Amino acid sequence: MFTGIVEEKGAIKNITPISKQAIQLEIIAEKVLSDIKVGDSIAINGICLTVTSFTASTFHVDVMPETMKATSLSTAEIGRNVNLERAMPIDGRFGGHFVTGHVDFTGEITRKEQIENAVYFDIKIPNNEMELFIKQGSVTIDGISLTIFSVDNDEQSITISLIPHTLSMTTLGEKSVGNIVNVECDVLAKLVQKQVEGWKKYV
Repeated sequence: MFTGIVEEKGAIKNITPISKQAIQLEIIAEKVLSDIKVGDSIAINGICLTVTSFTASTFHVDVMPETMKATSLSTAEIGRNVNLERAMPIDGRFGGHFVTGHVDFTGEITRKEQIENAVYFDIKIPNNEMELFIKQGSVTIDGISLTIFSVDNDEQSITISLIPHTLSMTTLGEKSVGNIVNVECDVLAKLVQKQVEGWKKYV
């Protein structure tokens, strides 16, 4: 379980193919290495991955085919920055919202606009997924816990806004129109949707 509060930006040092559809990533980091152990869960751009080995300055994770298909890691490049967050400690502060690290789908940035001290992003959502979003609800974008500022069902998009601190501490500040991002919907919304679908059988 994560909170969506990014601890640091890491960088992809190496990408090693394991098979035709699987890779191993070596990530340069600092803060998340302070208490790292093999088997730990670390969210990389919102994707929960398991540490398989580590050094004084990097750690390794394996990425399986299903994760490659469902997330932006299919476009991973050496040198690219990534958002990093360790699993939430039981005695830690809960500054974001419940984040599982299980990406639901990818979205596309269709607008990036500076307004006063904030930068607004419009993110295109795949068809049939808009019912999972509400204005002022929570969403995780590339591992960042954010508030939804508006929902446009006609355009199939949501709008989020980032303050300067979030822009500098995460990789969203480096993204531009056309870039793909990982989207994890609010787990509470997904549970409600599942229950409503079940109730429809009896209506």
